[in-house]
Amino acid sequence: MSTAPTGHRTVDLAAREMLDLAEAAKLTTSFDRYKAQQPQCKFGQTGICCRICIQGPCRIIPTKPGQDKGICGASAFTIVARNIVRMMAGGASAHSDHAREIALTLLAVGEGHAPDFKITDIKKLMAVAKRVGVPTEGRTNEEVAKDVALLALADFGKYNNEPCTWLSTNITEERKVKFRHTGIAPSAIDRSVVQLLHQTHVGTDADPVNIIFGGLKAALADLTGEHIATDLTDVLFGTPTAVITDANLGALDKEKINIAVHGHNPLLSQMVVYAARELEGEAKAAGAQGINLVGICCTGNEVLMREGVPSVANFGSQELVIMTGVLDSMVMDVQCIAPGVKDLCNCFHTQLVTTSNISKIPGSVHIEFNEATAMDDARKIVRLAIKQYAKRNPALVKIPLYKKQVVGGFSFEAMTDLFAKLCPENPISVLTDAILAGEIKGVAAFAGCNNQKTIHDDATLTIARELAAKDVFLVSTGCAAGAFAKAGFLSSEGVEQFAGPGLKKFIKRLEENSGLKANLPLVYHMGSCVDNSRVATLWTAMANNLKIPVAQLPFVATAPEAMSEKAVVIGSWVISSGIPCHVGVLPPLEGSDLVYGVTTRIAKDVFGGYFIFETDPVKAAAQLYERLENRAWKLRIYADTAAKYQSTPAMAFEG
Repeated sequence: MSTAPTGHRTVDLAAREMLDLAEAAKLTTSFDRYKAQQPQCKFGQTGICCRICIQGPCRIIPTKPGQDKGICGASAFTIVARNIVRMMAGGASAHSDHAREIALTLLAVGEGHAPDFKITDIKKLMAVAKRVGVPTEGRTNEEVAKDVALLALADFGKYNNEPCTWLSTNITEERKVKFRHTGIAPSAIDRSVVQLLHQTHVGTDADPVNIIFGGLKAALADLTGEHIATDLTDVLFGTPTAVITDANLGALDKEKINIAVHGHNPLLSQMVVYAARELEGEAKAAGAQGINLVGICCTGNEVLMREGVPSVANFGSQELVIMTGVLDSMVMDVQCIAPGVKDLCNCFHTQLVTTSNISKIPGSVHIEFNEATAMDDARKIVRLAIKQYAKRNPALVKIPLYKKQVVGGFSFEAMTDLFAKLCPENPISVLTDAILAGEIKGVAAFAGCNNQKTIHDDATLTIARELAAKDVFLVSTGCAAGAFAKAGFLSSEGVEQFAGPGLKKFIKRLEENSGLKANLPLVYHMGSCVDNSRVATLWTAMANNLKIPVAQLPFVATAPEAMSEKAVVIGSWVISSGIPCHVGVLPPLEGSDLVYGVTTRIAKDVFGGYFIFETDPVKAAAQLYERLENRAWKLRIYADTAAKYQSTPAMAFEG
């Protein structure tokens, strides 16, 4: 059951303390603005408000003749389909533009134009090159990196109809056939997004199913961009390995200069990490005991995974970090930075710094980040924070004393290294054998944001507790991982409190051989939201090992507090891959029974994956477990049959 007390909007005790402080000080946060927006527009909530052209907006009332269609004659199912796929286009644009910046930086490294960046993980570079067909023999690392970057950039805009390289080399053969037969394999990321916007322009496509398939092509373009971003970021900054750090507002240090990196793109934040280490002496000369770098949202996830930087907030609690009175600078790059942070910066001494020419907030300081001058830019940012330190008001300092240990850094490679301690010949079989034996019931991946329509962090934690108790192995990314970090689920504390007997036995077996300086966590943190590609790599490896389609795998996904367009597009490629996906906030689909039915029922017949929309987290957990149990049961029956008759039977079941 939910653990949120009546009347509270968050289960995060540190956030709750800061919200009480905000109420007493008459400070406004997103929690207050959500209340002020009630009641929200029902037309918009159900997806039947059309603003595609300026004849509108058209609001559809199906029971009223004349108002049952838009001015152009578009039916509710056309309008709902167009609205939802345009959200997919927005999400694909965000993730893929992030990937483009990483690819361009790797290209600059290969050509010698980015002196502050380097190829950190040569092993990953060579593995990626081999996978995508770039020759390596007798070539320098820079030459290989240049060709890998150029091939990645070709996935954004090549003119032929061959599927994107970073899609086709990262999925099972069965999914390649499925995507080709359904016509949703993208040939180029930018083309897929542009084509979708054209398809949904007024007077173009009115067929809701065809529109949805156009959206799924953009969703697979998003998956392509995520794979590019993850691969090339690992090459530049290193593939994450297990790290030990802290989370929540208690990780702030009133004796140090506190700098928060916020957003999604690690090109800047990684340089800020280096600059903060270099300028420790300047911080001490300013009267502080040093520099304390912390992370918010997915930029925080990136530097947590690679550098052990503490995470202090996810999307829903980002404003509250400022209210501690000790945050000297909030440095933002792109995505999920609430403009409301500037209002609170105005009430404290915190300096808001923007760094991207497509992400600015009025009143902030803008320091343009450029890969050619990366360290100089990072030093400017850190020195600005050092200067702000002297402006702190001791009377406003309030750091909630809540902090949890985090054991993170579980990239796919780190996960397989952990499994390899038990089975070096076939590491992924450690996980799949545990499922076949019934020790664990399957895998659940948690992703998504925070959403003020829910109780902050509550649904995420509730579903995890319910599934862990039933022996489900848990992985997470993004702001869901932030919720787990703050609540102690990314440490052994979560195992002792919530793991069922089978899951606990499995984790303890891994722990005995891990070689880590801390016990293993309940939930395995796989990175930022763009690193959902690591989750896809995990289920692809499991399916290949078991020699089954992904759509038969005991694997589910959940976004308990989905909020952004990125969450919509991730969920769409998840179901296209064959994975059931729960969403805990109703998206704007209910205005059309047809479109709603396509996403929740028809999608299963075509792809094996489908959406589960359920706002009650306990009910959602029960539905997810039922899907896992059903798939695992069928998997064991087929495996037992194969063993009995020494054959490999065709496994036809899906769902």
